[in-house]
Amino acid sequence: MKSRGKPASAAPRSGAWQRRFAENGVDVLLREPSRKPGKTPLSAETVCKVVALTCTEPPGEVTHWTGRAMAKAIGISLRAVQRIWDAHRLQPHRLRTFKKSKDPAFAAKVEDIVGLYMNPPAHAIVVSIDEKSQIQALDRTQPGLSLKPGKC
Repeated sequence: MKSRGKPASAAPRSGAWQRRFAENGVDVLLREPSRKPGKTPLSAETVCKVVALTCTEPPGEVTHWTGRAMAKAIGISLRAVQRIWDAHRLQPHRLRTFKKSKDPAFAAKVEDIVGLYMNPPAHAIVVSIDEKSQIQALDRTQPGLSLKPGKC
């Protein structure tokens, strides 16, 4: 009668674990030695630099930033630029329809306002009032589209 043992693929693997435990103890089993260490994440400075540069005019005669141009300008990989753009929902090729603020302190103001909503102070009420800014924005860029008295 044949004996039923462990499957052939499990023997070398479990043997390696047992050998590592016998040689180095329990601490060596807490990490996987055969895997490469992960890449260090990009610094917050680098991410902010990519986001800020994306919202500026590209160099030369081009109409928008490309991933390769951004990667070369910052000194990171194309995939890293794509990940940052995806995380921040940036689409530089659609910049034509995006209205940018000309206020130099715009980013700081946005951080302050979003910070109030995300982490309001204790016993505080945050009130937001918007006076139809969408219509005002349309009136500035496309004067014929907003509703005015006497227009259909």
